[in-house]
Amino acid sequence: MSEAMLEVCDLTCERGERTLFQHLSFQVEPGTLVRIAGSNGAGKTTLLRLMTGLMRPVEGEVRWRGVAVQKAAQDFWRELCYIGHRNGVKDDLSVLENVMINANVAAVPVTENAALDALDAVGLTDFVEVPAGQLSQGQRRRVALARLWLSRSVKLWVLDEPFTALDVRGVARLAKLIAEHVQAGGIVMLVTHQEVPVEGVKHLVIEPEQWAPRRRTAVERALDDESAQESAAAH
Repeated sequence: MSEAMLEVCDLTCERGERTLFQHLSFQVEPGTLVRIAGSNGAGKTTLLRLMTGLMRPVEGEVRWRGVAVQKAAQDFWRELCYIGHRNGVKDDLSVLENVMINANVAAVPVTENAALDALDAVGLTDFVEVPAGQLSQGQRRRVALARLWLSRSVKLWVLDEPFTALDVRGVARLAKLIAEHVQAGGIVMLVTHQEVPVEGVKHLVIEPEQWAPRRRTAVERALDDESAQESAAAH
């Protein structure tokens, strides 16, 4: 029996008229850090959204604990912490209010003391009552990431560019938290352009473009056109 908790089964995804990848498959066991790598436009963020059920593939499915994520619905979402590229921070709310509301929306149990501890962990203790609209981009990112410190019991973390706009200290803190979560048996799947060492954990690297359909070269296209013309002439 497979020990995989997350299974990606024969995914095909299109954007516009372009097939980003097809027949993409892999399995993830508890206690694994999954890095989605590759060039811009290869479908990294798209793959993350497929993982969360926010997008549907053209073919294939994503399974959590053996059940397709669309069918698992609320059971799956209770075990998922998704932080996308956008911070989802409301400018007119205070830093503390943002953390409390974001946690409640994600169905993560939270108390004010726990939220304050999370903000301390991301270095925002002095900004608790400050409206988020007055923060720098890096500080806004830390507000969004504070939810991770409240989500230690959530099994699956899916993170899109979590280290963007963080300073060196913030990157180190987040890398440490990710390592601790994976070592505790969690799964972290992330996209990042930064080479951030997360030590002492099992790594899996997935490059969606390895499953991209092979594109014909100019020579192959010319030969196909020539063959088609010859066939037409013969008839």
